[in-house]
Amino acid sequence: MRDVLFLTHRIPYPLNKGEKIRAYHVLRYLQARGRVHLGTFIDHPDDERHAGMLAAGCASSCMIRIAPRTARLRSLAGLFTGQALSVRYYQNNRLKRWVRQTLDDHDIGMVLAYSGPMAQYVPATSPRPLLRLMDLVDVDSEKWRAYGQAARWPLAGVYRREARRLLAWERQVAQRCDHTLLVSGAEAALLRRLAPESAHKIDYFNLGVDCDFYSPAHRFDTPYPAGINVVFTGALDYQPNIEAVEWFAQCVLPHLQSRHPGLVFHIVGLRPVARVLELRRNAGVAVHANVPDVRPFLHHAMLAVAPLSLARGVQTKVLEAMAMQKVVVVTPQAFEGISAHAQQELMVAADDGAFIECILGALAHPGTMAVMGARARQRILLDYRWENNLQRLGRLLQNQPLQDRTWQAGSACVLGPTT
Repeated sequence: MRDVLFLTHRIPYPLNKGEKIRAYHVLRYLQARGRVHLGTFIDHPDDERHAGMLAAGCASSCMIRIAPRTARLRSLAGLFTGQALSVRYYQNNRLKRWVRQTLDDHDIGMVLAYSGPMAQYVPATSPRPLLRLMDLVDVDSEKWRAYGQAARWPLAGVYRREARRLLAWERQVAQRCDHTLLVSGAEAALLRRLAPESAHKIDYFNLGVDCDFYSPAHRFDTPYPAGINVVFTGALDYQPNIEAVEWFAQCVLPHLQSRHPGLVFHIVGLRPVARVLELRRNAGVAVHANVPDVRPFLHHAMLAVAPLSLARGVQTKVLEAMAMQKVVVVTPQAFEGISAHAQQELMVAADDGAFIECILGALAHPGTMAVMGARARQRILLDYRWENNLQRLGRLLQNQPLQDRTWQAGSACVLGPTT
C-alpha cells in the first residue's frame, strides 16, 4: 500500500474522548498496513506529552499546538468571510505548508481527513494519483441546528448561521472526496438526505469498543460507598454533557432518593466546569474529576445513565457501559445510531417521568438487570468490535465500494423496565 496522509483535528491520544478513540483506532489500523504521515492539532497541555509516542509510529508527523481561546477569537473572522466558524477555527498556514511538502516528498496514495474542518487540507490537485477519503464522523451541521433551536437570541442566530454554513461545507466536502464516511448507518442516511448529489459516495463504518479492556471479567476495588450508585461518564467541559448531568441531578435524582434515600449520582469525567462542580451541593451528588480509569466506576455502579437532550452520532459512553455489562438508561437522542434493542439491551426514556420509572423498575428487579446487562455486552461483541468494523474502512482503502448500504436501528423506544 502506498503511504497514507492522516489528518485529525485533535491528537488521537490519550483515549479520553470518543472522537480521539475512533481516530486512534483508525491510525493503528493504517499503521498496520503501511507508512502513515500524521498531521494534527494539540489543544490541551496534558495531551502534548503523548506526541512523541504517536510520532514514533509514523513515517512523519506535524503536531501543532493551538490555544482554544485564541482559536475561538480567530474563528469569529468567519462571520465576515462567509466561512463556517468551525472550519475557520482549524485554519492554519503551517499545517497547509506541511501537507503540500509531504505530498511533494512522499508517495502518498491516500489522504484521510478526520472531522469536517480538516477537509480544508485535502488537496484539490496532487502530483500523483490520490484517493481522497473524508471521515466526517457526525453530521455536525445538525448539532448546530439543534443548538439554534434551543438557544436564545443572539446565540440562536449565530448557531443557525453555523448550521447553514457547515451544511454547505459538508456538501462541498462530500462532492470533492471519493468517499465520505460517518459513524453509523443512521448518520450516513441523514447526510445522504441532506446531500443527495453525493449520496452514492456516502457510507459509514461503526464505532468500536475495546471489548477486552471494557470487560466485566476485570476486577476492581470499588470507588463507591456502600449503597445504590448510579453513574454518568463523559467530558465535563462539553455543553451537552453539562446540561445532561444538571437535568438529571435536578429533575430525576430527588424523585429516586424519595424511594431510595441512600442513592448517589456519580458524575465521572475530565475537566469539570464550575456548573458541574456546583452540583456537589445537591444531596447525593458526587463529582469525580480526571480519574485515570472509568472502568471501576462502571463496574461497581448499579446502572449507568446518558440523559443527553442533544447528541450526534453514537455515544461512546453508552457503548462502553454496555460492554461492561451494565444496564444503561438513555434518552432517545443518546440512543440514536446504536444498533441495540430497547427494553432488551438498554432502556430508553424520553422525559424525567420515564427516567424515574425505568430506574425504579430496574432497581426493583435485579434479576432483570442482570439479564439486560448480559444482553448489552453481547450486542457490543456482535456489532462494535473494532477489528470487525474497521474492515469496512479497509475495503475503501483499496477503493472498493461498500455493497451493504442497509442499516436498521434497534426497536422503538420504551419507557419502562423489562418484565
